[in-house]
Amino acid sequence: MKAIVCTEYGPPDILQLQEVEKPTAKDNEALIGIRAASVVYGDLALVRGSPFVARLSFGLEGPKGSGT
Repeated sequence: MKAIVCTEYGPPDILQLQEVEKPTAKDNEALIGIRAASVVYGDLALVRGSPFVARLSFGLEGPKGSGT
């Protein structure tokens, strides 16, 4: 499947469309398909890593779980 991936902090130009492995649902989970999603200020804070306090939640060096 395709996903937008954020591997480092910076302007929105650093986002990449990549092919990633489709996740599998465990016994107590459900897999939901998303066709569209909104973008809010928190998403922008994740990509930019600014304000700096956002990095405390998302990762100091780069976004946690980058690559998915």
